[in-house]
Amino acid sequence: MNNLHIPPMSDPIKHECGIALLRLKQPLQYYVDKYGTAFYGLNKLHLLMEKQHNRGQDGAGVANIKFDMSPGERYISRYRSTNSKPIQDIFDYINDKFEKIGEENPENLKDVDYLKKNSGFTGELFLGHLRYGTFGRNSIESCHPFLRQNNWITRNLVVAGNFNLTNVDELFDVLLHVGQHPKEKSDTVTVLEKIGHFLDMENDEVYKELKPQGYSNAEIYSKIAERLDIEKILKRASEDWDGGYAMAGLLGHGDAFVLRDPSGIRPAFWYEDDEVCVVASERPVIQTAFNLKSEQINELQPGHALIMKKNGLIKETLINEPKIEAKCSFERIYFSRGSDVDIYNERKQLGKNLVPQIMESISNDLDNSVFSFIPNTAEVSFYGMIKGLEDHLNEEKIKAIVALGNDPSEKDIRKILLQRARIEKIAIKDAKLRTFITQDDSRDDLVAHVYDITYGSVNRGKDNLVIIDDSIVRGTTLKQSVLRILDRLEPKKILVVSSAPQIRYPDCYGIDMAKLGDFIAFEAAISLLHERNMIYVIESVYKKCKEQESLPKEQIKNYVQEIYAPFSNEEISEKISELLTPPSIKAHVEIIYQTVKNLHKACPGNTGDWYFTGNYPTNGGNKVVNKAFINWKEGKNERAY
Repeated sequence: MNNLHIPPMSDPIKHECGIALLRLKQPLQYYVDKYGTAFYGLNKLHLLMEKQHNRGQDGAGVANIKFDMSPGERYISRYRSTNSKPIQDIFDYINDKFEKIGEENPENLKDVDYLKKNSGFTGELFLGHLRYGTFGRNSIESCHPFLRQNNWITRNLVVAGNFNLTNVDELFDVLLHVGQHPKEKSDTVTVLEKIGHFLDMENDEVYKELKPQGYSNAEIYSKIAERLDIEKILKRASEDWDGGYAMAGLLGHGDAFVLRDPSGIRPAFWYEDDEVCVVASERPVIQTAFNLKSEQINELQPGHALIMKKNGLIKETLINEPKIEAKCSFERIYFSRGSDVDIYNERKQLGKNLVPQIMESISNDLDNSVFSFIPNTAEVSFYGMIKGLEDHLNEEKIKAIVALGNDPSEKDIRKILLQRARIEKIAIKDAKLRTFITQDDSRDDLVAHVYDITYGSVNRGKDNLVIIDDSIVRGTTLKQSVLRILDRLEPKKILVVSSAPQIRYPDCYGIDMAKLGDFIAFEAAISLLHERNMIYVIESVYKKCKEQESLPKEQIKNYVQEIYAPFSNEEISEKISELLTPPSIKAHVEIIYQTVKNLHKACPGNTGDWYFTGNYPTNGGNKVVNKAFINWKEGKNERAY
């Protein structure tokens, strides 16, 4: 039996990965005595990862470092999974080992020394990763954490991150120049080897400094662990990275770090007390795992690294000079969990900011308009939209009551006060729908039935049906499924409202939006250029992009913005509405988008908007967008980086 993929209203966007780093600051026996378990760290890591499962479902991995192990004893454990439920698979695998120990002798489960010598994942330093693959194979080899092994404990390196670099080719050439032979050209392997190269250099430099002082080799390597300058290693390794990243690393002897890009594109938050130091991609994850208030948690500042030394010293330190902040606004609109106090309020504001556009579209006719949302991730912005409608309606009520004069009747007042925005649960996803059918045309018909709709919720031929969504990227699901379903209710008009602006440009920092031809806004602009006999704009942009192709990224300008320049937002939205309306639809369909201005009003702390405006925070972004246009023009269905 085949499972039918059940699409949300908007096309799902694969996006940033998630990280969780946990350092236990007390001896393991402390946690046994206080919490009754030797697996306190492992349990917390499980919770930190489970609460970030929204950030990655293609795979997951964990790594663990044990402190102060004797030569010959294993001190690094790692397990990765691409199972359909990778987090569960990983922790089932780990816990199976402990169950066998418990069956042999239950007392060993609280014997710290026994566990460290006889079982993996019983150390003091943990790193977890959740993977959303933006491209490439979904294989174990693609899953983080990555491991660079060495017989010298201070040269072992474990890396996992939420990142994407635009200049992998340049970095790869640097590695070749220093004599390395990387096993593949990917940003993960390149980053691992780049950090590893400077880790080796730091080891060599400290060794050369100590050797003349008469120490034995064993004494020297003990002192190297104390003296390694993580700050210097990270500065050397990352000075030429172009992209967005929150990069976490563990060293074999027990040091650890998390490094954030200078524009703050990718998120990272941390917390420290006497028992733990923890880093995660989202703030409420740490709050939930450790029962904290939001103000107790720190945001890792752009261009900074949180460095954890094995001796317990923890500091946030500057690595790369911060640039103009461009924190990813899609984190606020869609990606991050809405349980964060700020994100929750921002998503409500996104919905509220759309009200003037909505009222204009429905000609202020609230009496004959029904409001709802699809998918569930748009629920919070829906609440904001309704709050905005209520505020609007209250102002209208005040005017109407004042207009009644000095002696209004109770009936007239009651009629005004009882006016409400009409809210309905219009569509319910039938997530259990299954099919034996494999033919595309038959499956398309079944896809059109994946939502159950609430019949009778709309007055036929009279009501406007207003549906809010978080974002509309390609619009495929909207055209093939959702609009056809909603039209069965026979509304006069279907108004689809996106809480995000028009997505016009590819992302190159970790979101799976890499091809211009995938964007309905780009398709709309190209259609308008053809309709208005402005094909010369397309040819001009292509020529300018080709002329820049061999230039250094620092000299490249984003000429793709000229494709959109002749048109207003409203003209492009109108064309999008036309392109996405199925021929069989009886209702009039209109699609409107959030403005960039209102996006920034709602999310003032996350101003990264390159996918909407083309204003990339790094030079590599301009190179990628021009390459994406060249690929589209030349008919190459491939990524631009």
